[in-house]
Amino acid sequence: MDNKTGTEPIGPMEALNNSEDNAGIQSTTANEILPQLFLMINSLETGGSERQFAALTRSLDASLFVQHLGCIMEKGAFLDGLGPFSSFSLGGSLYGAKSFRNRIRLARHLRKNNIAVAHAFDFYTNLFLIPVARLAGVPVVLGSQRQIGDLLTSRQSRAQAIAFRFCDRVICNSQAAADHLLKQGIRRDKLVVIRNGLSPSAFADATPALPAIPGLLRVGMIARMNLRAKNHLALLKAAARVVSKFPGVEFVLAGDGPLRSELEQEAQSLGLGNHVRFLGDRRDVRAVLASLDLTVLPSSSESLSNSIIESMAAGVPVVANRVGGNAELIDDGRGLLVTEGNDSELATAIESLLRDEGLRKKLGQNAKAYAEANFTIEQMCRSHEELYAGLLERKRWRGKAHH
Repeated sequence: MDNKTGTEPIGPMEALNNSEDNAGIQSTTANEILPQLFLMINSLETGGSERQFAALTRSLDASLFVQHLGCIMEKGAFLDGLGPFSSFSLGGSLYGAKSFRNRIRLARHLRKNNIAVAHAFDFYTNLFLIPVARLAGVPVVLGSQRQIGDLLTSRQSRAQAIAFRFCDRVICNSQAAADHLLKQGIRRDKLVVIRNGLSPSAFADATPALPAIPGLLRVGMIARMNLRAKNHLALLKAAARVVSKFPGVEFVLAGDGPLRSELEQEAQSLGLGNHVRFLGDRRDVRAVLASLDLTVLPSSSESLSNSIIESMAAGVPVVANRVGGNAELIDDGRGLLVTEGNDSELATAIESLLRDEGLRKKLGQNAKAYAEANFTIEQMCRSHEELYAGLLERKRWRGKAHH
């Protein structure tokens, strides 16, 4: 692999072994005092990053680290069951007076709790937590890249790249995201690829949320309706082409957000009528997937899509755009990739799966087997634990009693 632009995943152990300050890895369980770990995210709303944050915090080994959780906005469905959060509001701006006051609060919080590892989980916490943790003397500081980066403004992108230069490692959830940072000048030995993980329940059979109807096939899209980059309109346009050839098909959209009313109006204007169903926000994703014959994700930008991985885990074949990390998940044996922005090609791919039950079954089985082998919560947690422990050992961290 080319050390500058290679395509093989950069794993946590490789990233540590490539480091210039290699001092060997030993388990932190040898320390009498457990390291204090601070994980911070913008909010806990129903998005992919939020879901992964919740899954990670629930699954990390409590015998290795003591967790402290922080957020910028204490809201969202994933707050349930995660325990206490410390909230540090930006007050509407990264550069306002309230933001600076809360930076001081955060620095005091990190020092008071003897935080040994501070991990920022998304864009706003990268900008907020990384410099504060470094100035507060936290031994290990990590950032995250959970999007490709093409949806950021040039100013946002530059600001985040500057923040990343002050952290020990940047955890990317796809090689595509890591490659984007390489092009921005972030050193390769600072980048680690740890892919998303699903709980065992994601692979289990579920009772369908929608009853089966003889002769009816269902095509689904599971995505929040808050970003135009998710491209729900492309699915609706493709649906209008498909229903003219397959009258026995229903398109199911699970998700909610400010764009929903616009999408509902577009569905009506395209004459989809009874061929489309809007389910709203759903927490029973497995049950929705059990109701579908295939799923579609026509996004213009993705790093590592939870929607695709969840469909794979459920054995439901996927049609997606050839963008970002989608090619790391889907190939001709696990799903279908199409050209972004080509509604005709998208419709043709959907039609090919509606027409061929055997192909749907084959792609679904291959996808499920691949997801079971590569995207478990155990793998994701173990990779984070190894990275945290290895970096602490390199820093020759020795714990202080927590007050």
